[in-house]
Amino acid sequence: MNVLISGGCKNGKSMYAQRIASELAACGPLYYIATMIPHDEEDRARIRRHLKERDGWGFETLEQGKNIAALIDRDDVDLRGSFLLDSVTAVLENEMFPVALKDGRIAFLGEDEDAPERVRRELVAFASAVKEAGGSVVFVSDGIYGDKGGYNPSTEHYRRALANADRALAKVCDRVTEVTYGITEEWK
Repeated sequence: MNVLISGGCKNGKSMYAQRIASELAACGPLYYIATMIPHDEEDRARIRRHLKERDGWGFETLEQGKNIAALIDRDDVDLRGSFLLDSVTAVLENEMFPVALKDGRIAFLGEDEDAPERVRRELVAFASAVKEAGGSVVFVSDGIYGDKGGYNPSTEHYRRALANADRALAKVCDRVTEVTYGITEEWK
């Protein structure tokens, strides 16, 4: 079973997703696909907090901030397991807006115009491969595309790309849930 969980930031999506992924794992492997690529101490602190929140749940962490489809062919990954990918938002950001550290500073390398379609295809391919193998994926995404906009063109492109990725995932997921202030609404 594949599940898409969306909603605003800091609304309880990740904790809800952890519970769902854990339930879907039954006695099989339980994976957390960590998508944040840390660039500074604030990022590293957030990762430490997330690790602490997952402590005791039994997740094996897979660091995969880009190229999600590469997980399909990894020898150390059992596609019959339960995966929690947190988050679609971060994967898209990592692919669309690549950065590098130069002289101790984060340097933007330019927008990758091909990333939205590539990320969408890879997420759907991963969901399909896991489901075909008998496993499950719980995707977490931020619903940042719901307001009326008025952002710069690059941000608008990102918001549209995330909405398209979420729509594609909603089609291949068995359940679609929105989390708002800790309250869940099942849409599918």
